[in-house]
Amino acid sequence: MWYPGVPSAAWLLSVPLLAWLLLWLRRKRQGCNDLSTSEWENKPTSNSDQPGVTAGFCSRTMAQPPSTDPNKMGVGRSIAVLTSGGDAQGMNAAVRATVRVGIYTGAKVYFVHEGYQGLVDGGDNIRLATWESVSMMLQLGGTVIGSARCQDFRTKEGRTKAACNLVKLGITNLCVIGGDGSLTGADQFRTEWSELLAILLKAGKVTSAEAKASSHLHIVGMVGSIDNDFCGTDMTIGTDSALHRIIEIVDAITTTAQSHQRTFILEVMGRHCGYLACVTALACGADWVFIPEMPPEDGWEEHLCRRLTDQRGRGSRLNIIIVAEGAMDRSGKAITCENVKKLVSTKLGFDTRTTILGHVQRGGTPSAFDRILASRMGVEAVMALLQATPETPACVVSLSGNMAVRLPLMECVQVTKDVTIAMAEGRFDDAVMLRGKSFENNWNTYKMLAHVHIPEKKSNINIAILNVGAPCAGMNAAVRSTVRVGLLQGHRMLAVHDSFDGLAHGLIEPIDWSGVAGWTGKGGSNLGTKRALPQDFMDEISLNIAKFNIHALVIIGGFEAFAGGLQMVQAREKFEELCIPIVVVPATVSNNVPGSDFSIGADTALNTITMTCDRIKQSAAGTKRRVFIVETMGGHCGYLATMAGLASGADFAYIYEEKFNIHDLELNVEHLVEKMQTTVKRGLILRNEKSNANYTTDFIFNLYSEEGKGVFDCRKNVLGHMQQGGTPSPFDRNFATKMGMKAVLWLTDKLKDCYRHGRVFANSPDSACVLGMKKRSLVFQPLSELKDLTDFEHRIPKTQWWLKLRPILKILAKYQTDLDTTEKAEIEHVIKKRAGVP
Repeated sequence: MWYPGVPSAAWLLSVPLLAWLLLWLRRKRQGCNDLSTSEWENKPTSNSDQPGVTAGFCSRTMAQPPSTDPNKMGVGRSIAVLTSGGDAQGMNAAVRATVRVGIYTGAKVYFVHEGYQGLVDGGDNIRLATWESVSMMLQLGGTVIGSARCQDFRTKEGRTKAACNLVKLGITNLCVIGGDGSLTGADQFRTEWSELLAILLKAGKVTSAEAKASSHLHIVGMVGSIDNDFCGTDMTIGTDSALHRIIEIVDAITTTAQSHQRTFILEVMGRHCGYLACVTALACGADWVFIPEMPPEDGWEEHLCRRLTDQRGRGSRLNIIIVAEGAMDRSGKAITCENVKKLVSTKLGFDTRTTILGHVQRGGTPSAFDRILASRMGVEAVMALLQATPETPACVVSLSGNMAVRLPLMECVQVTKDVTIAMAEGRFDDAVMLRGKSFENNWNTYKMLAHVHIPEKKSNINIAILNVGAPCAGMNAAVRSTVRVGLLQGHRMLAVHDSFDGLAHGLIEPIDWSGVAGWTGKGGSNLGTKRALPQDFMDEISLNIAKFNIHALVIIGGFEAFAGGLQMVQAREKFEELCIPIVVVPATVSNNVPGSDFSIGADTALNTITMTCDRIKQSAAGTKRRVFIVETMGGHCGYLATMAGLASGADFAYIYEEKFNIHDLELNVEHLVEKMQTTVKRGLILRNEKSNANYTTDFIFNLYSEEGKGVFDCRKNVLGHMQQGGTPSPFDRNFATKMGMKAVLWLTDKLKDCYRHGRVFANSPDSACVLGMKKRSLVFQPLSELKDLTDFEHRIPKTQWWLKLRPILKILAKYQTDLDTTEKAEIEHVIKKRAGVP
């Protein structure tokens, strides 16, 4: 019975039904009828322009494309990371980046301890990783999650156990850090995955639901090997650090060898790859190098003795010979340190010593380059895993120039095997080519500089060299290479002391082969350098160019070198003497020269900052929570602060290019306070010296000190000119040597085009260029074209490639920022490198 004023049962039932219908209709209009309340509240008002969603209908049962939002790409997915094979410095940085970027995307990330053995054994060997679990591991050598050479994984039974352990944890993405053997094993694991699932299903070890959820296994590799023997990549993780260890020892040995006029023979690692030996020979100016890819010609014993004798005759007090551990002669017989020592001692009577470096090359803290490389590779590896489809082949993430690339794993393995086959068949030129462009360029550079027989026929060309701007490590290596390659071309080389000032005042003298002996490992500028620009004494400069009959100019320096070169080009209309080919070689710690992604000296400064930050953080070990504010050089260019932030695990880096205000500072402080209330005990803030005129290092120090009271205390450090000092890093020595050689060869070609009737006349825009590294190659760009791409007020290029790495720095410091994935690295094939090789 119904009573007036009392709702009936039917009406009571109809009210919620009506409300539900209205809500359903509303949601239907929005495009999806099964969203949760929280999802509904965050749903955009319209999705008619979203791909794969039809207006008015959305079904969760239909296959949806994976999220392209980096913050959500990994939701519901799991990633495992392991290190396998021989350890290498930088592996920890790769693990750290993989874990933190994986967590950033919403994925679960697992450590696999003890490599493939841990994958087979399972249990506690596979553990969930957290953000804090990878803190303070960036600067550690080796691999903290362990590595082991696993025989069990080589068997089908072992791989079946490994598959079961992954399926039970819902892991379908595997990141493997190791050498070619480890990566080949990973690819076989992936290829067999369906078969392994079938075995597990049949044995009842996994359910059909578990097998269905893990139907595909995605594999991405990062090459961790000090040998740099994996074809397809310029540098593997650990190689640069190994070179640091080798060069430190070579530099130390050089001093004792000079004292006693000794010959030292050093054996370096590398297995069957001569990369470490070749680059070491370039970086220390060795008299001879033995590498497996290019055994010496028959009769090499006489040639070696003749070269050592010639070097002593030129006034050298020492000889350095580098032997790769896999070195052999043309017949396949091993060449060892003892063989070479016996030869030199017997035939020449030289006081000879041998040093086998061994595993010291694997140890120690990773270099700045390896930390940044590994961090970038870790980010790219996670993106590659989450963007992979069942049809995507297993890939390795790699470095080409300064670009991250993805390469088909098995193509790289095949080319690596082809090198071994080529060496076994005596096709040594093919072996060098198959190693890749980087290896081939290093070998060709060494071969050119190893010749000490200067041609008797002269070119009648005079090339002047000067250093401009602030001194930096690597300048001397560039001068040495320039002088020696110029002499080999038959040119007369002139050294200009004290920059443009010296050019104006006639501080010019010839320089010969022995005049630059031993310069490769010396820091600073032996020629002397000043910041003065040529515009104030262009008359004097033009007169001295005519007086000394200078036909071409090599200007090695920073932004002043670029600006000075441009002023000389602009003055050509008034001074005909300035119509000569000019090349600017960027050399500055600031890395702010337009036309080049890298400058000579920047890597050395970066290593200095990184190692100093390591020591600063270590100084607080055992004390309460502490934050360090560190000021770096660079002028208005934030390259050093940003890259050092990546390499040292900074919580933030303030730079001029990325404007910030008091609100941003407040958010940074709050973020750090929140982090320091967890298990994190160290904080590091970097500030570029000219990032902001008002928010100074003192201001930031005071701000963090005040806001961090009760949670952490602060210390500040201004690194200053120590960043410009020191001996050049292996990278800077190698880079400077190649740049010097390339500059002279380019000038030689230019002079052929503009040398007429005993005089040179060059006034086209392309006759005055900056030689720089752009993405993957060394290129020459006219100074006049670069003018419009330059911010002269702040002495920086208007566009700088490294700014794209800023989000990685922030993500690794636990900021929820956007990661640009629009420039997705596509898989590139490497088999084409074998073109022309039988």
